[in-house]
Amino acid sequence: MKNYRIAAICFLSAVSLAACSPAGTDVSFPNTIQVENGESQSTIEVSGRETVKIEPDKASITYAISTQDADSAICQQENTKKMNALVEYLKAQGFEDASISTSGFTMNPLYDWSGSEQRVTGYEMRTQITVSDVEMDRVGELLSGGVAQGANEIQQVQYYSSDYDEAYNQALEKAITSAKTKAETMAHADNYQVIDLLHVTENGNNQYGRYVDAGIYQNSAMKESASAAVDMAVMPGQMEVTADVTVEFLILPQ
Repeated sequence: MKNYRIAAICFLSAVSLAACSPAGTDVSFPNTIQVENGESQSTIEVSGRETVKIEPDKASITYAISTQDADSAICQQENTKKMNALVEYLKAQGFEDASISTSGFTMNPLYDWSGSEQRVTGYEMRTQITVSDVEMDRVGELLSGGVAQGANEIQQVQYYSSDYDEAYNQALEKAITSAKTKAETMAHADNYQVIDLLHVTENGNNQYGRYVDAGIYQNSAMKESASAAVDMAVMPGQMEVTADVTVEFLILPQ
């Protein structure tokens, strides 16, 4: 019976505390409060979630090169020619082979659907080249320069930070501290006190959080302005690094 009494009081106390909070104060409690009584100990389980903001210091750029021709061999030759020109441009900008990769490659037939039967009229080849380890102050220059060298599109720009791991560890520490504060508040409402941390579960360290899509897309219709040596303005803003944990604490009566 003790188990149900503690759970009920914790729930009512949480509601009371939220109702009594001054205007503008955000009192946050987990969706599930679990209090268990065993023979030798009582525990409480709460969640914690915190975010640390950092500025990206690196970027990767993905260019797309598309060529079309009635002859598949010529289509491939033209695509390879433009791809080589783009790669040579990137190397001339100081990028090593390890920072340049072919991230996509397709060859598809083009059809004429105007008649009663489909007819192959040509071929389209599409290649994607990604350059990584780009300094932030060079992104605009490389966007414009890549299109001027033959890329039909800027397929994607992603930002990332070399300080991501450090920021994530800071967010983890803050999330655990937040969870402890919640546990102390709820335990105190039933005349209990937090004695020790028993167990921590890290809820999904999402590695995709390392990269932020810049939302930049540039197609061949913009090539004329790009080749006019006008670098695109790039404003990366900040990245949010979030940690989410579930923590179990040992509690004892006060």
